[in-house]
Amino acid sequence: MRRLLSCIAALAISSPATAGLDDITDAEALRGVRQALTDGSLAAVARLGVENGYFGNPKVKIPLPPSLQRVERGLRTFGMRRDANELVLTMNRAAEAAVPEAKQLLTDAVRKMSVQDAKGILSGGDTAATDYFRRATRTQLTQRFLPIVKRATDRVGLAQQFNSLAEQGAALGLMKEDEASIERYVTQKAVDGLYFMIGEQEKAFRRDPVGATSSIVRKVFGAIR
Repeated sequence: MRRLLSCIAALAISSPATAGLDDITDAEALRGVRQALTDGSLAAVARLGVENGYFGNPKVKIPLPPSLQRVERGLRTFGMRRDANELVLTMNRAAEAAVPEAKQLLTDAVRKMSVQDAKGILSGGDTAATDYFRRATRTQLTQRFLPIVKRATDRVGLAQQFNSLAEQGAALGLMKEDEASIERYVTQKAVDGLYFMIGEQEKAFRRDPVGATSSIVRKVFGAIR
């Protein structure tokens, strides 16, 4: 028994400890987080910026605003189901057309990241990196997406009718201001959907860093498990 205990103690002393966050240098932390964010954000853009990227994904599919769903039900009641369906489809197609515009903004946000940002992301919650993107890019993404979404929804005459009704509802305090125009609503939902998908990618890295394609991502995110 004494010999067995001695062997166990010797193995414990000689075995290397699992690397932790304290063992990661600032340079490694910054490089690993930048690579993870680049990989995750571009994967999210690629998944959403194609036909049915939004429309075919129930997690990010854009419905009509709750305050306008009553109008939609009325359209269906009066035999205008096709028009209502066309508007919902167009809303999602507009988001799919706009989302590739996010690539450069997301890449720029990664490039501007500091060591402190990277360390905060590593020690933060499951979506700390996604939250960083929200802070760094939401305003610019909204500005980039809006004209693309507007061009797409303008092609559907029903969108103007809905906007007119929505504006009246907003003036009477019956609906939120950000739902008072289809294009603004779709833009916000498109941006929200993008951040949601980036968050899903981030959670995957944190759950299974071994599955990452980059060795530095595996090392850095493996250290926080």
